Amino acid sequence: MRKHRTGGAVIGPDVIVLHILAYTICTLFALFCLLPFLMVLAGSFSSEEAILANGFSLLPQDFSLQAYATVFKDPMVVVKAYITTILLTLSGTALGLFLQTMTAYVLSRKDFEWRNGFSFFFYFTTLFSGGLVPTYVLVSRTLNLRDSYLALLLPLLFSVYNLLVMKSYISAIPDSLIDAARIDGCGEFRTLFKIVMPLIKPALATVGLLIALAYWNDWYQAMLYIKSEDKYPLQYFLYQKINNIEAYKKLIALNGGSAAAAAMNLPTQTLKMALTIVVTGPIILAFPIVQKYFVQGITIGAVKG
Repeated sequence: MRKHRTGGAVIGPDVIVLHILAYTICTLFALFCLLPFLMVLAGSFSSEEAILANGFSLLPQDFSLQAYATVFKDPMVVVKAYITTILLTLSGTALGLFLQTMTAYVLSRKDFEWRNGFSFFFYFTTLFSGGLVPTYVLVSRTLNLRDSYLALLLPLLFSVYNLLVMKSYISAIPDSLIDAARIDGCGEFRTLFKIVMPLIKPALATVGLLIALAYWNDWYQAMLYIKSEDKYPLQYFLYQKINNIEAYKKLIALNGGSAAAAAMNLPTQTLKMALTIVVTGPIILAFPIVQKYFVQGITIGAVKG
């Protein structure tokens, strides 16, 4: 039986067959994961009548740009919502990473006297929370952040789950490195930025992506605290657009007349598909950049050989 050599190691036919089978299964699984996105993309370029009559498919039906024309009817409003979301995502990700990295570094230090007490405090918040009403009163009345960008930034700035991921990764750094930095005269901040952070790039990428996704997909905070339309983030702006069209169609249908037929032709299903493409586009482009570090970060705690 013929064997192959790869990098000095002998690989038998059974291993080659296993590799082919594994790659085939992974490829098929990836294609199955890609199918829903292809259906969404095809639906966004289909007409509303074709979708209602035939359902969704992998190819556009009765090609139409009506959904995108509705989304970008007032392009400057969409651009402003995009800018708001991008700025919130960038600033929230940077501040969130900074705060959670510093907190995780402190909690990972064995010479920190109160680390068990603080760790319990953070863990306790994952089991019990104040609830919606106290949170709303705190943000809108006590902090007076109603209709402010800070109301969108602060609630998502800190996550205990992300803190635990970061703490687990920092705890794996040998104490000898920290001690050597102290002997060389490094303070705590210099040790964090010069020694620790270069060694936890996978964790930074993982937590950074999770924070960015939380800010990018958030619409709930805007619904609670934002009243000015010029401060709407992208997700809430698009959410409002869908609700307005559906409400308009129901109102016209109740009144009847010739306008009812025209209102029924307004895109609803195709508009949802187009909005999905508009919203997810930047995230899909950003994910491959951090994919390598993201995979390493989520496998923290695995057995290493």
